[in-house]
Amino acid sequence: MTKAEKARELFLKGYNCAQATFGAFAEDYGLDLNVAMTLSAGLGGGIGRLRETCGAVTGATLAVSLAMGSFELNNPDAKTRVYEEIRKVVEIFEKETGSIVCADMLGVPRRGDSAVAEPRTKEYYEKRPCSELVYIAAKAAEEIIEKMK
Repeated sequence: MTKAEKARELFLKGYNCAQATFGAFAEDYGLDLNVAMTLSAGLGGGIGRLRETCGAVTGATLAVSLAMGSFELNNPDAKTRVYEEIRKVVEIFEKETGSIVCADMLGVPRRGDSAVAEPRTKEYYEKRPCSELVYIAAKAAEEIIEKMK
């Protein structure tokens, strides 16, 4: 199973977009799945359901950052490298989706939603592109991680 398939599977189990994307990678890098889900819980719905940066993108950002290994605080080259790799993920994602903004992709107003998550029903999954967005983000992260090796 690819990381993209695993991410989609996690999303369809009920995890949010960020959790599903990040969770698909976590255990490969020694991070307990429950810890990964806890760390990324607030990033869903475009960060706290504010409909800003897509949670699938923030989850992919966490995955690529984790894959890069330790971070050296006083090493500007390390920071630049992280940013360069994340920009590659975003470029791939945006090329396929047209945006990285949750509200734009869902066709809803920014910050207009309630913080209350919608129940995961058949209708929920049918009206939202999120399972596909999670797939695209995880696939992009996997591609960039493979190139970094």
